[in-house]
Amino acid sequence: MLQKLRYDTRGFTLIELMVVIIILGVLAMWVAPKIMGRPGEARQVKALLDIQNLETALKLYKLDTGMYPTTGQSLQALVEKPETGNVPKKWKDGGYLEKSRVPKDPWGNEFIYLSPGLKGDFDIISYGLDGVPGGEKENKDINNWEIE
Repeated sequence: MLQKLRYDTRGFTLIELMVVIIILGVLAMWVAPKIMGRPGEARQVKALLDIQNLETALKLYKLDTGMYPTTGQSLQALVEKPETGNVPKKWKDGGYLEKSRVPKDPWGNEFIYLSPGLKGDFDIISYGLDGVPGGEKENKDINNWEIE
């Protein structure tokens, strides 16, 4: 009985391993092009999410300080207490962003921040891949006032 127990627990055969590897290879060939063919869309979605996170941080900043950072103070006011302009009396130690740094857009450019904004209390803009206003597809501007 001990010999039979050892024989049953010896592991996978070479054929079983080959079948699993082939199945994984076929799945990778089918899924990878679908994911890899849309990097521009993925970057735009990331920019939207980053803008929404910045909006949330700005709202928390206003709850604590009673105002939004000025354009001159920039989004940097979310990670470092401003020392110029309207210096807030109550500012959260550690800042308002999780990683204690202002993110760049997915194309490596700074987000544009205006306060007061042209479309609301503040505007946050990413100019897309080309980094200049206007454009279509990957060059399309992403703005906080267009987020639903």
